[in-house]
Amino acid sequence: MKPTSVYERIQKLSSRADPYPLYTELRRTPVSLQEDGSYVVSTYEEIIALLHDPRVSSDRRNLASPPSPQQDGLPPAFIGLDPPEHDRLRRLTMRHFGPPDTPGKVAGMEGELREIITGLIDGIADRGRADVVDDIAYPFPVTVICHLLGVPREDEPRFHQWAEEIVETLGPGEGDQEERAGRRQAAILALGKYLAELANAHRDRPGDDILSGLVTYKGPDGPMSDIEVITTSALLLVAGHETTVNLIANGTLTMLRDPVLLERLRNEADLVPHFVEELLRYEPPIQFLPNRVALDDITIAGVTIPRGSSIVLALASGSRDPAHTKDPDRFDPDRAYNQHLGFGGGVHHCFGAPLARLEAQIALSELAHRLVNPRLVKDPPEYRPSSTLRGPRHVEVEYDGVVPPAR
Repeated sequence: MKPTSVYERIQKLSSRADPYPLYTELRRTPVSLQEDGSYVVSTYEEIIALLHDPRVSSDRRNLASPPSPQQDGLPPAFIGLDPPEHDRLRRLTMRHFGPPDTPGKVAGMEGELREIITGLIDGIADRGRADVVDDIAYPFPVTVICHLLGVPREDEPRFHQWAEEIVETLGPGEGDQEERAGRRQAAILALGKYLAELANAHRDRPGDDILSGLVTYKGPDGPMSDIEVITTSALLLVAGHETTVNLIANGTLTMLRDPVLLERLRNEADLVPHFVEELLRYEPPIQFLPNRVALDDITIAGVTIPRGSSIVLALASGSRDPAHTKDPDRFDPDRAYNQHLGFGGGVHHCFGAPLARLEAQIALSELAHRLVNPRLVKDPPEYRPSSTLRGPRHVEVEYDGVVPPAR
């Protein structure tokens, strides 16, 4: 029997609670060929080089054996396209969300975000025990993205199931791959049908939201097609909350495992942004970018990746590369230099990074300040199946009360 590769061991659910010792093994071979023909890149310098290399495509249709449209369910969103198509769609989307057209959009939401998180924590005040994922980390970003995108909050149970299927079948994993692909395709198609109907409603009655902007804007880049509106809004809806859920949940685990850190977060307001940046390096919600393709033969770290090959960038491994970061397996929010891969890089640097940062800073700061004597009920907790978007399914916490919010 052929021995299981390090990368395959990382995919196993039993490794989810702590994959980092395996990343140390993985980095011993910076570029490793897998049995399925893909190349896994695990060191910081090589990952950075490929994130900025125009010979690396994000469009899976450039694979030597590309997937059929039926396998994917919908055409790729802009995250799965290359320039110039990617750039046009990203510009059209960004004009309703951030610079240069709406530069104060995210910063101007701080008051609203604090109001939402205050209400959620008030809701668990008398219970003495709560699940940070179900009660805080999930409803917080979902409420925000629904408001931003123009999705009725009462429809959340419908897209929650679809989003979970899409995320939990993302990338390689355990179980039958064909069955996983079928579940993913069904969820994508159901979400696409829902968003098509919602887009039509916003076209008839536009409001002050991103989806209305996408269906009504007719500028120099031209309007989005109907299918581009669907794929873009699906990307924003799923990515706009799933990664933030994991970031907040991972942050809760990190601060409750360290009483000194928790106390510092309560007493040092300036520490919070640094805490979140170190969290993005140390416990990132996005562990891999699995869908890159070589457009030409690429030689890196002494290995030639043939044209048409699949490339997997192990972002979480790169952020803990000792050749890049001193003492990488120690959580240190006081790092003077913290260049991590938590939001990827290059032209595909995470679209929603400013919002995710602000949501995590507010949520984790409020949890630290308001929960009295919080402690983890189970550590490590149960983790979700995906190795690509890694996070706990639940984070059960007991506490002795909740203090009123600061005014």
